[in-house]
Amino acid sequence: MKQIRSALISVFYKEGLEPVIKKLSEFGVTIYSTGGTQQFIEKLGFSCVPVETITSYPSILGGRVKTLHPSVFGGILGRRYNETDMQEMKEFHIPEIDLVIVDLYPFEETLESMNADNSLSEEEREAKIIEKIDIGGPSMIRAAAKNFSDIVVIASKNDYKPFVEILDTQAGKTTLPQRKLFAAKAFDVVTRYDVAITQYYNPGATHLFAETFEPPVPLRYGENPHQLAVFYGNLNMVFEQLHGKAISYNNLVDIHAAVNLISEFGGGDSVFAIIKHTNVCGIAARDSLKQSWDAALQGDPESAFGGILVTNREVDEETAKAINELFFEVLIAPSFSSESLQVLQLKKNRILLRLKETASKRKQFRSVLNGVLVQGSDAGNYSEWKEVGGRDTSEAEKRDLIFANLIAKHLKSNAISIVRNKQLLGKGCGQTSRVDALRQAIAKAKQNGYELKGSVMASDAFFPFDDCVKIADAEGISAFIQPGGSVRDEDSIRYCREKVLPMVITGVRHFLH
Repeated sequence: MKQIRSALISVFYKEGLEPVIKKLSEFGVTIYSTGGTQQFIEKLGFSCVPVETITSYPSILGGRVKTLHPSVFGGILGRRYNETDMQEMKEFHIPEIDLVIVDLYPFEETLESMNADNSLSEEEREAKIIEKIDIGGPSMIRAAAKNFSDIVVIASKNDYKPFVEILDTQAGKTTLPQRKLFAAKAFDVVTRYDVAITQYYNPGATHLFAETFEPPVPLRYGENPHQLAVFYGNLNMVFEQLHGKAISYNNLVDIHAAVNLISEFGGGDSVFAIIKHTNVCGIAARDSLKQSWDAALQGDPESAFGGILVTNREVDEETAKAINELFFEVLIAPSFSSESLQVLQLKKNRILLRLKETASKRKQFRSVLNGVLVQGSDAGNYSEWKEVGGRDTSEAEKRDLIFANLIAKHLKSNAISIVRNKQLLGKGCGQTSRVDALRQAIAKAKQNGYELKGSVMASDAFFPFDDCVKIADAEGISAFIQPGGSVRDEDSIRYCREKVLPMVITGVRHFLH
């Protein structure tokens, strides 16, 4: 372990710093500081050495240059194990610096406040933002992180508390693994800061870290127990966990699918959906939440076991009691009544999430080979409503077709959904043939006791032949919705016209691979 004898502290945010200063003073650490941080430390009643005494230069150029000096960076980058480095530091009177506590100017916060201030001209706004591009801070953080074999670097106020605990339990000393961990966190801070600036200069730039992420969260394992996994992101922006065990990798994948699905449904009916392995296996819209739950469960009670539940309404006590009879992993809702929580929290491992944000308009990322695919989200339901069949849809059929098309959008391709009265009766998904997807949907509906007469059908992509509409018509399915775009669209359209069946062309394909 290495003893901390000297520290350079220069921070914008002072909150949480006082316990660190007190602990360092207990161990007799010499503190070097600048400007406002120096004044803060001295007001606490502790002594510190102005950085100017090292550099022999005051803060110049309006504060743009304070620490950018060989005497500062030499003290940070000097290798204690390197005899030449140590001789040069002694020759040029460069002090050894064992600890660097530096944060960064609030670039993103300033950008947000400037964008909200309509009193400023574009030139004034840009001038203020540019002055929040930190130069010395990132340089010192990177230098200290590079030299983690000798230096501790703290680049975020979030690390003050754990750092004080280390100082307290280890008598002012740190281990190599601890220094390396703090270095990794420091590089992460600088990376995200640089990305935010890049996004400002080039708003169209795409970067994996363009979102504001929290430090990576280790997960128990990945899709399977032998796979290691972590989560990069900020779950607190999306939901609040009210109860249950830690969320797993597979939970997160299913939760993502559930949140994306429920984001399609706003006001109006209560919607309840059941997700299994990212595919919706039961969903219904009704006047009350209990009714929508009952109808969703009836759609496929077998598959619902161990699923992910999601709704667009507050969970009440009556619905909670009904849900409580089923084993499920996760329940997601915008709110829960106090009575419902008393029921649902009886099982300690059950995960209850209060959803804060539903609609996801962010870019989508997927790792492939040795790179990453990036695309925009699949927003919307249809771009046109083109009635091309043997008759126009009735109002009831139109409501069901819109509902069915949204469901097909959230099923893995090839996808077919069969709906009646805004209830999913059967679905086929992930099939290599659209005909197989249809047959799967029909079989699932019949397995659960549904006759298909008067139901409607949605397809996530076009019908390449008329076989699907023929099979569906033979089962009593009475209306169809699909994007169109096949060179043989006319085959399916002609059949619907001959049989006086409605068919709607939407112009939007909804592949989900």
